[in-house]
Amino acid sequence: MANYTAADIKALREKTGAGMLDVKKALDEADGDQSKAEEILRVKGQKGVAKRESRTAANGLVAAHIDGGVGTLVEVNCETDFVAKGEKFQQVAQTVLDQAVAVGATDAQSLLASQVDGKTVQQVLDEANALIGEKIEVRKVARVEGASVSSYLHRTSRDLPPQVGVVLATDGASDVARDVAMHIAAMHPTYVTRDEVPADVVENERRLADETARNEGKPEAALPKIVEGRLNGFFKENVLVDQPFAKDSKKTVGAVLTEAGISPVAFARFRVGV
Repeated sequence: MANYTAADIKALREKTGAGMLDVKKALDEADGDQSKAEEILRVKGQKGVAKRESRTAANGLVAAHIDGGVGTLVEVNCETDFVAKGEKFQQVAQTVLDQAVAVGATDAQSLLASQVDGKTVQQVLDEANALIGEKIEVRKVARVEGASVSSYLHRTSRDLPPQVGVVLATDGASDVARDVAMHIAAMHPTYVTRDEVPADVVENERRLADETARNEGKPEAALPKIVEGRLNGFFKENVLVDQPFAKDSKKTVGAVLTEAGISPVAFARFRVGV
């Protein structure tokens, strides 16, 4: 029987983020030698990198960084919440965020191709993949700029890292901006203003509203007003400044920001796995 204890298993799991069975097998093969077992996990993990590419990485975390008028948001994914809670995975995620900030990344592809300490970010992920034994990927990257940037990170479970993240750029500073970032996290708008909604999207919503009203047998003369009302309903659901403010539904987000003397410039909102 290999010379190791339950404490050795726990220590190696915490160090590598590998699963219980894999750790036991590695320690058996290494006759209890922690360093050798870690090497075994790394080698075996590297062999399985390609096989893990088809797996779904729906857990992970969202991380944000603000530097003056620039906000960066990244979503880094893994397969299980056990790994998401681990120090090793969170260190990898921090490396990803730091690199995204350093190179001004605006998308995952350019970030993965960038170099950090002589390796591409993709190579860093592959090494972590091999060591931890799970698929690890950068799913989303966003960068917003404005006179001021606020952020909000939300934990959906106390023992997990943040699962929802928002960065919000505004044309001025105000404590209200953080409240609006929290609102974005909860209400997930798609656009900042109506002007950002693509014309084809507006036209499609208008067409659907017209067809729905006609199918309901609404009078022809009333159709224009009904269609506009339903189109406004679409805007209130999807446009940030038109949404009822989460902290005071009697006001729109736009009105709250105007009262604070600022306007929204851009935002990004990520939720792990979505």
